[in-house]
Amino acid sequence: MKKGIHPENYRMVAFKDMSNEDVFLTRSTVDTKETLEVDGVEYPLVKLEISRTSHPFYTGKSKLIDAAGRIDKFKTKYAKFKKN
Repeated sequence: MKKGIHPENYRMVAFKDMSNEDVFLTRSTVDTKETLEVDGVEYPLVKLEISRTSHPFYTGKSKLIDAAGRIDKFKTKYAKFKKN
């Protein structure tokens, strides 16, 4: 591998799944301003909409997550094209 092309600032980061409040720690270089305390230690925090603990592929459950009302917006926008 080429030298000097990989980042050097790896550190432990907390990733939080906002749909089910699951938190997991891993090494990352992601920049974030938020922090979260886990087991008495403060880590940089990255919020996720979906992760392995809530994704239907991994859970085996079909679950509709519509955080931003995207489905309603789509239906409203394309309702005029509906065939009778």
